[in-house]
Amino acid sequence: MLSIAPPPTIYLHSGATDMRKSFDGLSGIIRGSFGGDPADGSLFLFVNKRRDRIKALWWDGDGYVLWYKRLEEGTFETVPSRAGEERVRIDPTQLAMILGGVRRAAGDGAEAEAIPPHPHLKKSLASQK
Repeated sequence: MLSIAPPPTIYLHSGATDMRKSFDGLSGIIRGSFGGDPADGSLFLFVNKRRDRIKALWWDGDGYVLWYKRLEEGTFETVPSRAGEERVRIDPTQLAMILGGVRRAAGDGAEAEAIPPHPHLKKSLASQK
């Protein structure tokens, strides 16, 4: 299991990102669209147009770390941005909800519902009982 200290700030890019971008391309988005520094210790999240893939870029002090997740079913539920904002600042709880597949309620977002597990995961969980 990979464990890292929580970054001081977490940003979610509000637009769709081309998932072919890697370290340099994502750093360019951070510098250009965000006007930020990709090596400031913040965690930067990027989601593709279909919202079934997410990348996270983080500077760990001596190099970039790139994390990539592809869903087999469903989509990542992201946090809405205000008009014209290129990035949304989120907290560690919101990050965990996005990565954990928790959907916001249709109303104000206070309630949440879990996405059912993938069928392969259901079989795996059932065999562990």
